[in-house]
Amino acid sequence: MAAAFGDEEIDNDDYYSLLNVRREATQDELKASYRRLCMLYHPDKHRDPELKNQAERLFNLVHQAYEVLSDPQSRAIYDIYGKRGLEVEGWEVVERKRAPAEIREEFERLQRTREERRLQQRTNPKGTISVGVDATDLFDRYDEEYEDVPGGGFPQIEINRMHISQSIEAPLTSRDTAILSGSLSTQNGNGGGTINLALRRVTSSKGWGEVELGAGDLHGPLFGMKIFRNLTPRCFVTTQCGLQFSSRGIRPGLTTVLARHLDKNTMGYLQWRWGTQSAMNTSIVRDTKTSHFTFALQLGIPHSFMMLSYQYKFQDEDQTRLKGSVKTGFFGTVVEYGAERKISQHSILGATVSVGVPQGVSLKIKLNRASQTYFFPIHLTDQLLPSAVFYATVGPILFYLAMHRLIIKPYLNAQMEHELEKQRENSATDIAKKKQESEAAVSLIIVNAWYGKFVTDNSKKHERAKVIDVTVPLQCLVKDSKLILTEASKSGLPGFYDPCVGEEKSIKVLYQFRGVLHQVLSGDTEPLRIPKQYNVYMDDTDGGDL
Repeated sequence: MAAAFGDEEIDNDDYYSLLNVRREATQDELKASYRRLCMLYHPDKHRDPELKNQAERLFNLVHQAYEVLSDPQSRAIYDIYGKRGLEVEGWEVVERKRAPAEIREEFERLQRTREERRLQQRTNPKGTISVGVDATDLFDRYDEEYEDVPGGGFPQIEINRMHISQSIEAPLTSRDTAILSGSLSTQNGNGGGTINLALRRVTSSKGWGEVELGAGDLHGPLFGMKIFRNLTPRCFVTTQCGLQFSSRGIRPGLTTVLARHLDKNTMGYLQWRWGTQSAMNTSIVRDTKTSHFTFALQLGIPHSFMMLSYQYKFQDEDQTRLKGSVKTGFFGTVVEYGAERKISQHSILGATVSVGVPQGVSLKIKLNRASQTYFFPIHLTDQLLPSAVFYATVGPILFYLAMHRLIIKPYLNAQMEHELEKQRENSATDIAKKKQESEAAVSLIIVNAWYGKFVTDNSKKHERAKVIDVTVPLQCLVKDSKLILTEASKSGLPGFYDPCVGEEKSIKVLYQFRGVLHQVLSGDTEPLRIPKQYNVYMDDTDGGDL
């Protein structure tokens, strides 16, 4: 048995060779070869552990090959592109087209989609767009100043600042990565931009280093270095230093962060910053499945503060979160509260109300779309006005409910209906095919079948018939309402054995085809095909006595 399959070299990617059929093989030829190989390689037929493992491996390979070649669409994809074509994601949602040209077109489209996704994952693009809106004229109005101004009866809403930043990563080797980033900023008519290039190298499994070069008209040239290192499995340190060149001279800076896992869900941070804004900061962050808590304390120049924030995570499909924070220091006190929610598969919308002294009241709207962030801080008033707080709180809620009911929900429902319609179209062909196979499978029924020596001569009625019942094994061989037996002896078929060694044998079959009973008697080595072109009714044929 080892010579049968133990030492042969098998190409796992050549499905036609695995099934031992030609590339133009019909479905009947595929089924016949698959059935024969399953009988040969079935693990239960082997007792030796090594042969059993080899048989199991070959049995699985044959099954995989048959699954591909027995499906018209999968076979067409395999014939054109080989096994790699079947590994492309997306075939399950593609209409089952049989024309090679259409399959080639779909394959190329899926390849482009996969390459775009792979490129995006490799470059890891990140971007932020921030647009600041000054809407203080809605609440901080002095009517006497607008009496003589044309159009003074309408509040003025202005965009007073804008910031755009973008970064991409370019893997150079398995250990080296280049990071290119840039930003543009403008405020009250004045602005500028910067561009930075960083080269990062992974030095070991415990750390990496980075060198950064930058230039711009806001702060001048920049040279910096950054080092990350795991000190222990639960502790790491990050150190960053830089030299900023400007018209006022060289301004050095140094920042060091020491972090440690306090427990499974809690991190502690110690930060020391030296330079133009020197400070020491300590913070504790606890993140669990249902909540996120942060406490921070900073002592520094020009600001010292204490901050406490809490975020509650709802366990729903929309990933709803409610958050609130309090921050107080030399600059004053700020209270923030808000919420965020997932509005589509890749989009999260959030709104936060900020109330502070002396900052006033602001509304911050943020939209995260994949790796892009859109931020809209709207300054409503410089004073603590209850009306501004009320409208900043109620306005976004009413706006979201209206948008969700009129736009988001209908869009998601239409998208879901479109997906369901595509699934129905894709499954319609399969359902019709399976229905046809089901109807064909039951149109030929083996009522009774016997194999062995029959007594047909009246002069030999004293002899005893030597036959076995093969009804069930024969029914198992019926495929597509057809039973085809070759010229070989029937004793080698699954479920058969020789009941009378050395004697002449026959097979007698009583079957029902399309509701009509038929009977056939065939010699042991004669080919047998059921149903025949001309069937004989049971009453018109004398099949002999058992």
